[in-house]
Amino acid sequence: MAEMPEAPLDGALIQPSPARPPGRPARQGVRLVATGEPTRAALRAQIVKLAGPAIVEQFLITLVQMVDMIMVSRLGAAATAAVGLTNQPIFLALAAFMALNVGTTAIVARSIGAGDVEQARQAARQTLVLTIIMGLGMAAGLYLSAGWVIRAMRAGPDVLPLGVTFMRFIAASMIFSTFSMSLSAVLRGAGDTRTPMMVNVAANLVVIILDALLIYGNLGAPRLGIAGAGVATLVARLVAAILTARVVFGGRSVIKLSLRERFGFDRVMIGRIMRIGVWAAAEQFIMRAGMILFVTVVAGLGTDTYAAHQIAINIVGLSFMPGLGFSIAATTVVGQSLGQKRPDWAEKGAYETRRLSMIVATFMGLVFFFGAPLLMRLYTPEMDVITQGIIALRIIALIQPAQSTAFVLAGGLRGAGDTTWPVISTAVGVWGFRVFLSWVFVEILGWGIAGAWWAMAADQAVRSLIIYYRFHGGQWKKVTV
Repeated sequence: MAEMPEAPLDGALIQPSPARPPGRPARQGVRLVATGEPTRAALRAQIVKLAGPAIVEQFLITLVQMVDMIMVSRLGAAATAAVGLTNQPIFLALAAFMALNVGTTAIVARSIGAGDVEQARQAARQTLVLTIIMGLGMAAGLYLSAGWVIRAMRAGPDVLPLGVTFMRFIAASMIFSTFSMSLSAVLRGAGDTRTPMMVNVAANLVVIILDALLIYGNLGAPRLGIAGAGVATLVARLVAAILTARVVFGGRSVIKLSLRERFGFDRVMIGRIMRIGVWAAAEQFIMRAGMILFVTVVAGLGTDTYAAHQIAINIVGLSFMPGLGFSIAATTVVGQSLGQKRPDWAEKGAYETRRLSMIVATFMGLVFFFGAPLLMRLYTPEMDVITQGIIALRIIALIQPAQSTAFVLAGGLRGAGDTTWPVISTAVGVWGFRVFLSWVFVEILGWGIAGAWWAMAADQAVRSLIIYYRFHGGQWKKVTV
């Protein structure tokens, strides 16, 4: 039985899922029906519905990563290094899946906005086909080459066996994580940011509980050390895959799939997904390579400086949460509005998302600037590390509004299918400013950690200007997906 739509709000209609299977609660997506002149109240209502769950999701991911690392670090420096060395090649491998997810979200959002649910379902089917094939291949490759990869990361003899053990668990878990990531991208394109959030809540609880049991052998569980952290991650990602599949394949979402459907290759749809997503993959590869060079410059400043840098990076990660949440909202708002042939709603929606994000970013900047001493003391009692960390946090505090602009408007461009310019901004910002200026400021001028973080701030400012220039120009309104 079709559900009744909610009451219109200032020219907009926030619609739930079109149907509810008998006896099963519907998972509602957010679909904007753009009628009349777009008003701030209408746009803000949708943005909050979309961004709220996404921000909570990012917060939980960040929180669990911090708790996870604290538990592992108590096993010793070798275990901590093993986890860190494993993460770098894994992040690089995931760039290929980000290409699929960005393309899928853009096409699903545009299709839902146009009322073409079948096209959105076809995009979801093709994404799953590619994800399963690529996920199995990549998981097998990383599992079998774990020893070679960890050696290539220059692991010491004490780190190597731990790194190989942990990486093999993470490689096996990629089969499940890439599956749930792809389904989450489909759901976000349909306006459902709540389901991915709830799935992550469940998966994060599994990680924390199993870490506490298996790393240290509590409550009669076997003491597995770093292998326990790997098992916890593997099981949590399996849980996430099962829960997400239940929503999509159980008929509880806007995008309903069935195993009885044909999942053969659709070259046209795959081409559309990859045409959008390939630039997202390129962006990640460019960024990761630049970050490696940037880190080598900072590492050359000594142990205390690098420790201060790492702690400051961990703290600044808190500001990424609202930025990513609002970015997801901008992607969906722009994609759905363009699907309805309403570029005016797309443009004003993106700018309203940016406005809300900048309010939060300004608050975070004030916290970093004035709360830097307290934040650093939460991590370490060493005064040299604290002093250098305070310098870093106060520099990056000044650039928080620009960082939020880059996040949100880049999300808007991706929602329109205009993924080329985020790549350009990343290449120019990371390589032309962060990498190059950090070398000049640190190696030539001798500015220490301040030089590295001023280079980072310049990167964020330049990326923000490039993205704003592209979005303000309006060419993205003409992109076809």
